[in-house]
Amino acid sequence: MSTPVALRGPRLRQYYALTKPRVVSLIVFCAVIGMFLATPPGEWISLRILLAATAGIALVAGAAAAVNCLVEQKIDAVMARTRARPLPRGELSSAQTLAFSGVIGGAGMWLLHQFVNPLTAWLTLGTFVGYAVVYTVLLKPATPQNIVIGGASGAMPPVLGWAAVTGEVAPQALMLFLIIFAWTPPHFWALALYRTQDYARAGLPMLPVTHGREFTALQVLLYTVILVAASIMPFAYGMSGWLYLAAALALGGVFLGYAWTIYRRYEDAVARAAFKYSIVYLALLFAALLVDHYMPR
Repeated sequence: MSTPVALRGPRLRQYYALTKPRVVSLIVFCAVIGMFLATPPGEWISLRILLAATAGIALVAGAAAAVNCLVEQKIDAVMARTRARPLPRGELSSAQTLAFSGVIGGAGMWLLHQFVNPLTAWLTLGTFVGYAVVYTVLLKPATPQNIVIGGASGAMPPVLGWAAVTGEVAPQALMLFLIIFAWTPPHFWALALYRTQDYARAGLPMLPVTHGREFTALQVLLYTVILVAASIMPFAYGMSGWLYLAAALALGGVFLGYAWTIYRRYEDAVARAAFKYSIVYLALLFAALLVDHYMPR
């Protein structure tokens, strides 16, 4: 006799897993960097804005991740990377997941609207819809360009952070958006390359499934070139200094090395290493921006 869903496993851990905490932590990190970059050196961010914006963005991002888990539970069940999530394992029901997403998403929106500003709240809601509905429901099962188009929602965190502090979206925020937007395809396609069979079994039209490994490897290389070019824009615009430029070129050079190796001598191990490095790359690049921001000129 099976155990009732409500009685299986530690409940808080299961709900926490729905929010994809590693993904949300990177989202929040980029949003917080956006807040600090929007604050002139020598000035302080309002503690209320910092705490409310961080918590609100994290909650809405977690709600979007939960909706993603809800919509893709059957797909997750056949993929080795995702079959241990709470919904495929039967540890949570669809109704529980939907209710949880509604509660934390609503709480996040309330925090943003009440204690930050309406622009940040509406931009965050748009990001939620972009990821949970446009990407998850419409794009991912329909086109191999799902990552490129859907990447717009994933690139929003620094814009949200910037808007939280300034109440507007400035060109500098759009440069940060462009960096993450260009980063998304090589990041996810590196994963898709060594998980191609998983995506094929799930019936998802990821680029390696529809166009093959060689074409995907070329796209990884080309988008990495675009990424490195985009990463130089803050320096060219005068938003950052030489420290950041040196970090961007060094980090981008390593990423290009991975992309070139994937293109010329593909191995699953290289694609896996490139995927892991891409996360480190983005974190270090934004950290370099922050350090450079507070360097004396």
